[in-house]
Amino acid sequence: MMLEEFIVTPALLIALGLLAWSIKEDFRAKKRRKEWEEKLRNSGIYEVDRMKGSEFEVFLKFLLESHGYQARVTKTSGDFGADLVLNTPGRTIVVQAKRYSKKVGVRAVQEIVSAKSYYKANECWVITNNYFTAPAMKLGNSNEVLLIDRDELIEWMLEEKEDEGIAK
Repeated sequence: MMLEEFIVTPALLIALGLLAWSIKEDFRAKKRRKEWEEKLRNSGIYEVDRMKGSEFEVFLKFLLESHGYQARVTKTSGDFGADLVLNTPGRTIVVQAKRYSKKVGVRAVQEIVSAKSYYKANECWVITNNYFTAPAMKLGNSNEVLLIDRDELIEWMLEEKEDEGIAK
């Protein structure tokens, strides 16, 4: 087949356009992934992943204080389901901290709901370095529990670093 015989059809143009679009989208996806990986490294989440549970609680205390809350870590045993108690004017929030290598289940939600009554809190939260199971999210939603997962925790950590002038 000679070059003069090469016919440009609408189907060929569409195929070339789709190929160009696909290459461009692949480039954008790789760029977004690289930016997300850099964001993760800058956040400090990998250090959080290596913490013990009690270290995570203290870490959250300081992180939440940097966001304007008065925070205290409860005693290790007999805490009635709350790891931290936060106070702001007119508001008390109990927090269950879960530094897990797997998804957080319904038990954490059940514990913090009972702690809300015990501490006479206005709100209750569960904060994790991981994610929540679907049943935990459903139970949390029906009990008005704020579930803060890995992605939101990373955002909070980056905000703190930006406030300190550390993160990009």
